[in-house]
Amino acid sequence: MANVRGTYALLLVLDKETAITVGKLANFSFPPGYYVYVGSALGELFFRVRRHIQGGKKLHWHIDYLRQEAEVVEVWYLVSDERLECRWYQAAAAMPQAQVLLAGFGSSGCGCQSHLLYFASMPSFEAFRRQLGEKGLNLRKTSPGQRSWPRPEHTP
Repeated sequence: MANVRGTYALLLVLDKETAITVGKLANFSFPPGYYVYVGSALGELFFRVRRHIQGGKKLHWHIDYLRQEAEVVEVWYLVSDERLECRWYQAAAAMPQAQVLLAGFGSSGCGCQSHLLYFASMPSFEAFRRQLGEKGLNLRKTSPGQRSWPRPEHTP
């Protein structure tokens, strides 16, 4: 089975204000609302996203700490050999209502301010796709519980 590489955005919802210790980064009080977390998986995209959805026993990435409290409601993804998470962060940050609440979240390996953005109301997949321009033409959206969630052997 070939590795499927790509970039993804997790759309999460947090129902109430919650104090979370995010590894060594910070102790932070996350307000209720929606969060978009962007990442790349140049090993196996669908395995990585499933791990984020299901949660791992070991807390490895910053998103693992938030995932203990927040629920993934949508996944936006693109199968590609290109590492696009920084471009995706810039596109999401340009959307209405986007706010960086915790600098350094998920972005320790690049120059981005963060890879996590906060939205008081649910951000639009179509608005995100438009922000990406040509890079958004093949963008896909799914929900964690949908039967259409890609399996590694049935990739687009």
